[in-house]
Amino acid sequence: MEVNGPIVRKYLKKFIAEPQKKIRLKNYDAGQVQNESLKDKSDEEVNEILKEVLKKDQSALFAAQDLLAASHKYGILIVLQGMDTAGKDGTIRHVMSGVNPQGCEVHSFKVPGAEDHAHDFLWRYEKVMPERGMIGIFNRSYYEDVLVVHVHPERMEELPEKIGPDAAGFWEGRYKDINAFEKHLVRNGTVILKFFLHISKDEQKRRLLDRLNHKEKYWKFSVSDVAERQYWDDYMDAYEEMLSATSTGYAPWFIVPADHKWMARTFVAEAVTSAIEGLSLSYPTFPDEQILHLTDAKKQLEEE
Repeated sequence: MEVNGPIVRKYLKKFIAEPQKKIRLKNYDAGQVQNESLKDKSDEEVNEILKEVLKKDQSALFAAQDLLAASHKYGILIVLQGMDTAGKDGTIRHVMSGVNPQGCEVHSFKVPGAEDHAHDFLWRYEKVMPERGMIGIFNRSYYEDVLVVHVHPERMEELPEKIGPDAAGFWEGRYKDINAFEKHLVRNGTVILKFFLHISKDEQKRRLLDRLNHKEKYWKFSVSDVAERQYWDDYMDAYEEMLSATSTGYAPWFIVPADHKWMARTFVAEAVTSAIEGLSLSYPTFPDEQILHLTDAKKQLEEE
């Protein structure tokens, strides 16, 4: 059976990590903006313009979500990955602020515990997949199990020697497991939208300093964020390997320029809306007998 990926507008496809191609992040401009005319404007002007664009995108997303819920045919899984300060939380907050909260669930996965480690690495994620008619958002995801532990092997769960990270083909096996898992989800009605929020090292530094320069942002800062910067190149290598191995036709990765926060937010909003619209959904129809019951109910209410 053929499994198809999300149908999105043509200009969005330019940001897809081409399946079966070696990805080099240095070839992707983290500071790119949607329109060439924006390049001549200041950061403040760009942000104001994109804020207005996002308002329109939120309205379109609200309409698309309503149709998704009414048709009850597909679930949408949004996966957000990126380095610290890349804007995952802000993207969720701003993009999804216009949708019906009853139709959207956000899951932020913390460090796995003993129960998680007693199962396979996909176990805790499979339990919270979105049902049909729902949008599910993973703020970080099972991809952490081929990113963080790849850079920090000491954080890997204890596994039997024969299936542990020292076994031949371990990482390739995890990539294959993820691809098979996502193919299973797509085949059963889940549309998977994966966004890597691509931020430059210089922009991350600027955002970390911004948190330290404003007392009201201290709570956002973690000393570990600075410590992790020394592993920047290792993380880029891990991301490149992961993107190359797991961007597929049925669940592609979008490499989203994220140095401009509002650029990333408008991109994600348009991609999600476009993917839902691409499903060609329609509101449910009702048989004549049920229409009569609805007509009677309306008449009763009007005559009260």
